[in-house]
Amino acid sequence: MNRGTAVVTGASSGIGAATAEALAEAGFDVVIGARRLDKLEGVGEAIGARVLALDVTDDDSVAAFAAEIPECSVLVNNAGGALGLERIEDADLGHWQAMYDTNVLGTLRVTKALLAALRASGDGLVVMIGSIAGSQAYAGGAGYNAAKFAERAFAEALRKELFTEPIRVTEIEPGIVETDFSLVRFEGDADRAAKVYEGVDALTARDVAECVAFVATRPGRVNIDQMVVLARDQLGATQLNRKAT
Repeated sequence: MNRGTAVVTGASSGIGAATAEALAEAGFDVVIGARRLDKLEGVGEAIGARVLALDVTDDDSVAAFAAEIPECSVLVNNAGGALGLERIEDADLGHWQAMYDTNVLGTLRVTKALLAALRASGDGLVVMIGSIAGSQAYAGGAGYNAAKFAERAFAEALRKELFTEPIRVTEIEPGIVETDFSLVRFEGDADRAAKVYEGVDALTARDVAECVAFVATRPGRVNIDQMVVLARDQLGATQLNRKAT
C-alpha cells in the first residue's frame, strides 16, 4: 500500500532516522533531509529513502530541498536540538540564537516551503516533534524551553489557520529519549551526556518513531492534536526515577 510521500527533517540519526524507517515500513515513500549528508546517505540506503541535503537554518537550502519534492502527504518537522544548560544569568546568546533558528525558524521555513504540496495532497499532515520541555520549563533549560514553547505555539496556531483545509497538525512531545541529543547539547562531552540517562530506562528513538507512524496512518477524519510520550521512569521534565546502577 502506497500512502504517499513523507518528508522527515533532521533524519541523519536519532528520532529522525527512526521515524524515517517507521514511515517506510508503514508504506510511505520517504524523503529525508539533514546537514550530515554522509550519515543521511547511510539511513537512506538502509530503508530505500530519497536523500536530500538540508540545512533548516538556511533559506536557500530549504528552497532547494522543497524544489525537489513535488508531492508531500506528511511532513515531520524533527530538526532541532538543545545547546548548553546554563542559567539565565550565564546565558550564551549564541546558543539561544542557534536553538531558536533551528527549532522555530527552521520549522517555519520548511513548513512554509512544503505547505502548497501538503494542501495539494488532499489529506496532508504536519507532525511537529516537540518536547516535554515545550510545556514544562526547568532551571538551566530556559533557552531550549523558549524554543520548544514557541514551537508548541506554532503548532497550535497552524492548526487553527488550517482548520477548514485538508491538512492536519499534530505535536508529539517526548520526554527523555536516549539518543545523541545530550551529546550535542554538551558539545561532545560523552561523560556528561551519559549521566543524563544514568539509572533511567529512557525512551528509544524507535518508541517515538512508532508514535509518529501511528499518527500518520490514522484515517483522514482523525486528528491527534497532541501526544505526550514519557518513559515510565519519568513524571515530568525533571522528575526521574533513577535506579541504582
